[in-house]
Amino acid sequence: MKIKHREIEIPTENPFENCQLGREQYAQILTDIIKVYADGFVLAINNEWGTGKTTFVKMWQQHLENNNFKTIYFNAWENDFDSNPLVAIMSELKTLTNSKNKAVFKSAVEKGAVLAKNVLPALLKAVAKKYIDTEELVDAIENTTKGATEIFEEEIKDYTHKKKSIGDFRIELGKFVEKTENDNPLVFIIDELDRCRPHYAVEVLEQMKHFFSVPGIVFVLSIDKNHLASSVRGFYGSENINTDEYLRRFIDLEYSIPMPSNKAFCKYLYTYYSFGEFFSLPKRIMLREPKSDGEHFLKIAEILFDNIRATLRQQEKIFAQSRLILRCFGERNYTFSHLLFYLVFLKTLNNDLYRKIEGQSLTLQELSDAFADTIPSNIEKYQEVNLIYLQALLLQFYNNSHEHQAREKLFVKDNEGNEVISITSKLEKGIIPINLAICIKSIQMDLSYRYINLEYLLKKISLSEPLII
Repeated sequence: MKIKHREIEIPTENPFENCQLGREQYAQILTDIIKVYADGFVLAINNEWGTGKTTFVKMWQQHLENNNFKTIYFNAWENDFDSNPLVAIMSELKTLTNSKNKAVFKSAVEKGAVLAKNVLPALLKAVAKKYIDTEELVDAIENTTKGATEIFEEEIKDYTHKKKSIGDFRIELGKFVEKTENDNPLVFIIDELDRCRPHYAVEVLEQMKHFFSVPGIVFVLSIDKNHLASSVRGFYGSENINTDEYLRRFIDLEYSIPMPSNKAFCKYLYTYYSFGEFFSLPKRIMLREPKSDGEHFLKIAEILFDNIRATLRQQEKIFAQSRLILRCFGERNYTFSHLLFYLVFLKTLNNDLYRKIEGQSLTLQELSDAFADTIPSNIEKYQEVNLIYLQALLLQFYNNSHEHQAREKLFVKDNEGNEVISITSKLEKGIIPINLAICIKSIQMDLSYRYINLEYLLKKISLSEPLII
């Protein structure tokens, strides 16, 4: 049994073979765009964290390689221990050297050394001044560093000379790219930039624009633009900076990978975590209600994820946690699978409401309203699972969790002496085949369910009961 979603294997011949999200079509679209604009540009693949960008760009990288593109994958987060991205990026480019372009790459490195080595002394002095008051000691540190750089410590101070150095570097870099002898552009993928330290993230962007903007290189930034914007604000120390305008200086084209079919992804996770294996255990399928546990579990997952925007990683986490919790149930135990999933869902994505349920701080009417607020307003299309019956289970079990004298009366007498339900359901607006009162009466008449309280599920969710191995 799996508790963590493993990194997907990417076969060389068919990189999207194991993709369950139908994303190969988007890789082909991006490949066609690069072919059209082969002179070079910066493409940003902008999706939220946890939506599978890294897996996608790695599959796409192999797809590009299979279509005669030279590619480089650079994980910026893994390299931000170094203060100067220029060194790391040139190291990645070195992997493309061969007998025909080795000399021109060496020339580019020499031009780049002028830039890399002369940034360092000023940077060290700035850092040292932050911690050392003695100017003489600061100067000593700077002079020692200058000696270590061996060359160019004085002449690069002049702005005009530095600007020429950048131009020389770009010329040599352009020659290197040209000598890779490929009709397609070089695709340089930069991933996880939005997770880097603000200083490093901004340095990568600046150097990409000023040093590496040469014909024949397409840079691909795999980012969450909102998080990268936070890095920019952190670097400049201002919340008022227009980050959209700032990032527009670097990004020529922005693309967002469409979200996959919610239904298809839920079915994939259901299979991946082997839920069917549990719900179809021989002793379980002999019981009355558990026969449909798997179906109800999957359907409520589809409904909830359809209503509340959740990243793929969040969905994976909820499925994995639910599968572990099921190990607390014996083969003949009722799981109330749809209610169980609903509670795990709340614990992950709406923890405030979950804590109120756990702490029994809500009235039944408040709980009824809160439940309805987490369910899609147009529930007619979800008739495969009776959502009002699920609501009734939650209310009945929640009420049973209170001490007997503290329980609310679910049914009261009206002025004419008729028994009526004391709470309402906002889900009863529209065409509903069964109402809340009928559902609760049905539960109360079933001796298997009538006295169960919500602690039965909450203890298992908190893993305070032993697993059944």
